[in-house]
Amino acid sequence: MTLDFESLSLELETSKGKGLVFADPHIAFELSRGLRIRTKFEKKLAEFVKLKNPDFVVILGDIKEPLGINTFTKKLLIEFFSELRDFEVIITRGNHDGKIEEALRDFENVKVVGYHVIDNLLFLHGHQNLPEVKFEKAFLGHIHPAIAIKFGSIAKKVKCFLRIENFLILPTINPYIEGFDVKEGIKMIPFLKDSKKGDVYLPNGTYIGRINFI
Repeated sequence: MTLDFESLSLELETSKGKGLVFADPHIAFELSRGLRIRTKFEKKLAEFVKLKNPDFVVILGDIKEPLGINTFTKKLLIEFFSELRDFEVIITRGNHDGKIEEALRDFENVKVVGYHVIDNLLFLHGHQNLPEVKFEKAFLGHIHPAIAIKFGSIAKKVKCFLRIENFLILPTINPYIEGFDVKEGIKMIPFLKDSKKGDVYLPNGTYIGRINFI
């Protein structure tokens, strides 16, 4: 499991130290995704963060699955962030993060923002319009990018990183959520929906090639 988290996240060296960046955990996802067992995914993710021991963590939105918040989701979020009290955590609010503050009132180390900028690096979820700030590179999530790869006569959908000019879209770090085909997913990002092409990389860093969206 740790290897999955490793390949689906990024480590960045910044003037604030080492940052660990990942997207779309969708904590409390099991029931809505048709699973009738508790995966305890969020506990394993917290263990991974502590193992990496970053100076700060950026979560690119959709920290939780339900659009609102219920007692069970709130409990899982409190347990998750209780494990991360020693880290500065920045959440760039996603479309699933409604009422997230109700679970975070006791966590002074966690900040929920619309976007975040460090060293001209922009971090955001990707479901809203691009903020009017200067940046050199941007990191976002939202669309859970994936691509179908053929193995002989069998096509398998796999997660990927998608780069469009100076924007890098991260796959969901949740190993139980597959993802959307990049050609469809890109339509869900307002400021990239008219893009004509993008470069695709597998989580292990292998460059797949340039994909035409239209």
